[in-house]
Amino acid sequence: MSIKEQALRTIQSLPENANWEEVKERINFVSAIRKGLDELDSGKGIPVEQIEQELSEWITK
Repeated sequence: MSIKEQALRTIQSLPENANWEEVKERINFVSAIRKGLDELDSGKGIPVEQIEQELSEWITK
């Protein structure tokens, strides 16, 4: 699905009375999620085990 199609689908999912700020926020949210998923697909993610280890270290400090 193209970016344009994703944007249109996102906007169409909003209520009819959505204002410009809500449209902008939803588009930004969907864009950030898509970017994160693309990064994971390309192997740029951080393994859960590493996050758990780091979180554990932060909590015990």
